[in-house]
Amino acid sequence: MGPHHDWFPEGRRAARAVNVGHVGIGGDNPIRVQSMLTSDTMDTGACVRESLDLVGAGCEIVRITAPTVKDARNLESIRNSLRAAGCDVPLVADIHFKPDAAMESARWVDKVRINPGNYADSKKFAEREYSDSEYDAEIGRIRERFLPLVELCKERGIAMRIGTNHGSLSDRIMNRYGDTPLGMVESALEFARIAREAGYHDMIFSMKASNPKVMVAAYRLLADRLAELGPDWNYPLHLGVTEAGDGEDGRIKSAIGIGSLLADGLGDTIRVSLTEDSIHEIPVAQALAAAAPALRWPEAPAPVGGKFLPPPHEFLRRASETVLCGEVSVGGGGTLRVFTPRDRFAALSHKLDALGDFKPEGVYEDLGVIEIDPRDAEAIRAVNASPAPRLVTVRDLPGLPVIGAFRLLAASVQPRHPILLKDTLDPAASGSFVENLLLAAANIGSLLCDGIGDAVLVRRERAPGQSLRIAYNILQASGARIFKTDYVACPSCGRTLFNLQDTTARIRAATSHLKGVKIAIMGCIVNGPGEMADADFGYVGGAPGKVNLYVGKTPVKFNIPEAEAVDRLVDLIREHGRWFDA
Repeated sequence: MGPHHDWFPEGRRAARAVNVGHVGIGGDNPIRVQSMLTSDTMDTGACVRESLDLVGAGCEIVRITAPTVKDARNLESIRNSLRAAGCDVPLVADIHFKPDAAMESARWVDKVRINPGNYADSKKFAEREYSDSEYDAEIGRIRERFLPLVELCKERGIAMRIGTNHGSLSDRIMNRYGDTPLGMVESALEFARIAREAGYHDMIFSMKASNPKVMVAAYRLLADRLAELGPDWNYPLHLGVTEAGDGEDGRIKSAIGIGSLLADGLGDTIRVSLTEDSIHEIPVAQALAAAAPALRWPEAPAPVGGKFLPPPHEFLRRASETVLCGEVSVGGGGTLRVFTPRDRFAALSHKLDALGDFKPEGVYEDLGVIEIDPRDAEAIRAVNASPAPRLVTVRDLPGLPVIGAFRLLAASVQPRHPILLKDTLDPAASGSFVENLLLAAANIGSLLCDGIGDAVLVRRERAPGQSLRIAYNILQASGARIFKTDYVACPSCGRTLFNLQDTTARIRAATSHLKGVKIAIMGCIVNGPGEMADADFGYVGGAPGKVNLYVGKTPVKFNIPEAEAVDRLVDLIREHGRWFDA
């Protein structure tokens, strides 16, 4: 697969259809929308009510955590109560650590999700070299623990998701491949090979991470590896950004990761993970699924291959040179700039100081930007002949998808020219605030994850202050420009050991002024230590009502009563010299 195929995919990746209950995923099926219950799995009534609400909102598949055999056994009564209420929504059991809970769950549900990082492994962050024979012995041990589940799923005709999480890779994978997209892919393939040896094919893959750049690279790599392995490795893909958080930030981070992949033609089912009641996830997932065709390049292939584009599996920022635009410099690997159109700037000019962190850094019409149709060879030749680097953008072309148009521009103009990204190429386009936010995040965020872009312009959202806030929040969520505290917060589920929404709000209230500090808020230890690997501090449920605090991925304070835990987190940040008063 050359770069042409990677950067300008024609239509949607062809995947085999896998049935989850009566709902088909992949094949000719639409992109399916799913969610996960936040209710306690042992509370049948609460699980049934939440499931019915989700289905009423348009959720097509419902996932329920089964952390113990006892929980797994209760899936039977949840299923029976839903069927008695006339609801046939497919159910998925979410399994971490416990093969025996998986075996019990598989008797009652339509699909079992396993995490290859912890199904047959406990994570000790141990560092050791595995010889080939030791590695093979480890795979043998996994086969022994995993095959019974494969046989049971095959016998019952139910599906399985092999769901890798960046935060919970096994020590074996970490030591051989590191904490990398390649490690995530290999982790899933180890399990898929065992399933295939048993003649089982009803599999779906996912490669979730809380960092959209890592997630995008891992899914692209997975799709390429499956294509290389052969036409019968065409399993469907489940898309999601794990621990996206809440509010606008959670929606933006999800739209960046999921939107990027939909633009690549990847993805057969979506789950948006928000630290909010599960019903709020559904309209976001529906909006992204509906936007998928418009995010992709039209069926006709682009006329230019990826001449100046970086490899799609590794993040590499395009190496532009610096251009002075008025008082600010753009490009040269420096700060990504946020610009605004003149009419919006005029509406804000009397209150620039009140905008705080969300200030415009220049007026679009005053920048001397060269606007180019990326299909116009003459215009490309002219800018490439310029002795000095120039700030370039795609000119307004309402028919073209934003991502494809800017990739084509980046492939065609020499890398020395910095690029200004736009969220839309149709100046007349607009929609609701949430639509505008999701499309801006999907379009601009995807390109930032591709390493393309030195400045951004958000226009679809007409409200001047809100459009600037969207622009800055996209830069933050894609890791391109950090201007506020960064939170990695998991969605609640039945494993959660404290009220995540309240706790996240309390931690935000105490720490939201700590620019550039990254704090992870995790309900339990499934992804906790690993997803926190790039967080500075972590707040993790250790036992009911008790919290463990982490510095990086090292736990340093244990079993702190929940009532004191936020204050103790602040003390820990002080101890490490990262605190300052607001």
